[in-house]
Amino acid sequence: MFKNRNFDPRLVTILLIVLVQMVGASMALPILPLFARREFSMEPQTITLLISVFFAAQFAAGPFIGRASDRYGRLPVLIISQVGTVISFVMLALAQGPAMLFASRILDGITGGNIVVAQAYVTDITPRNQRTQSLGLIFAAFGVGFIIGPALGGVLAAMFGERIPFLLASIAAALTVWLTWRNLDETLTPEKRAASQQTNRPGLSPMQVMGNSPLLLILLMTFATQFSLGLLQASFALYGEEVLFADYSEPVTNLGIGLLLAMVGVGQVFTQIVLLRRMLERFGEGWLVIIGTGLRAIAFFALAVAVLPWVAGVGTFFFAVGSGLMVPALQSLVTNTVGDNLRGGVLGLFQSAASLSIIFSTAMGGTLFAIEPVFPFVLALALMLILLAPSVYLMRWSNQQVEQPAAAQD
Repeated sequence: MFKNRNFDPRLVTILLIVLVQMVGASMALPILPLFARREFSMEPQTITLLISVFFAAQFAAGPFIGRASDRYGRLPVLIISQVGTVISFVMLALAQGPAMLFASRILDGITGGNIVVAQAYVTDITPRNQRTQSLGLIFAAFGVGFIIGPALGGVLAAMFGERIPFLLASIAAALTVWLTWRNLDETLTPEKRAASQQTNRPGLSPMQVMGNSPLLLILLMTFATQFSLGLLQASFALYGEEVLFADYSEPVTNLGIGLLLAMVGVGQVFTQIVLLRRMLERFGEGWLVIIGTGLRAIAFFALAVAVLPWVAGVGTFFFAVGSGLMVPALQSLVTNTVGDNLRGGVLGLFQSAASLSIIFSTAMGGTLFAIEPVFPFVLALALMLILLAPSVYLMRWSNQQVEQPAAAQD
């Protein structure tokens, strides 16, 4: 079926797994805050903690899951983490109170290393000079999932109630378990796994991270970048209900917020299909970080001034384009800061930095929203403007990395 030597069927399977999982996860995304508020009368500060506890659990488990995939193989860790996601969505669908909501999010966070392991799997099967494009394809799968999921979740919630999207999300997650077991093979040889198990230090120590300036900078930038994402995640559905769709019914509000979040998917797909490869070839990974940061700043400005749904749609679209350029480049660059035997671990560290930032930003987002609904977007805009300076340094380091191998070949 796949005769082209550049077309790896394992990559196709990983992309399909990510797509199906993101359809399920994003199906519930616009519904969970509104479900918690309407069904259990939870306050905004408590609702946003539902997101915080997920990333707190993911932060604690992320490095262990990444290193476990280095030691014991990608496949078993990927399957176990997916099973945890299935159970967590069933718990959401059957929840009878806030305690069950929090328990489900914690479980999904603890086993939420499936995307990290999927990224490590992709780096295993992809040559170094093609990693940004391959990781970009994962973002494209994210994008398609975000087009389908939020819109479908909004429609289903409007037609059948707010529990049905969670139930269907659990079915979608169960499908990814079957796809993984059926279509993927292990990418780490027994020798590589044994070497990881016998090493005295299974990952980078704090001193090694502090002494690795490019890695430290990427982790700090990831923290700030994902902090802005957490502010958006925490407040967007509540902002939509209170500001953008203040005069509309609950079913229309559910559908409208779902469609606006679907614009994130449209922007991601557009970026990966139309922009990423061309801009990567022309500018390089370092410049993609700068351009992506600037586009995200424009996005948060649009969201900060939005009082009409279409303006917010423009903001979510530009946010997706900026993220689709910036994040794959950062992920590819972070794998270049360490040896190949630490790729899974460093991607786990990357994910933990992202998760730690979202823990704080989502918890803060509820308080900021309670003070003034627009405050989360204003803070996110300020962070993007601050990040422009370190982005320039990272661009120069990235260019040096490209020049050094070329000089060695000469």
